[in-house]
Amino acid sequence: MPSKGEGEVIVEMRPVGSVVRVAAVDVATGTEVVVMGPASASPQSLEQVAIAKLRRKLAMDRGS
Repeated sequence: MPSKGEGEVIVEMRPVGSVVRVAAVDVATGTEVVVMGPASASPQSLEQVAIAKLRRKLAMDRGS
């Protein structure tokens, strides 16, 4: 979930065999990142990893 001051993020999870593909998209910019994790991992932890990766990508794109 986005914290205060951060934009809206769409998260999609799709099982692919023994792993889960998690895509996180920043609504404002359309920037998307994808992470893969074990199907045994909790959905919350996979979502947190994907959102963290998205935040890092957005910060790098801004030059921060």
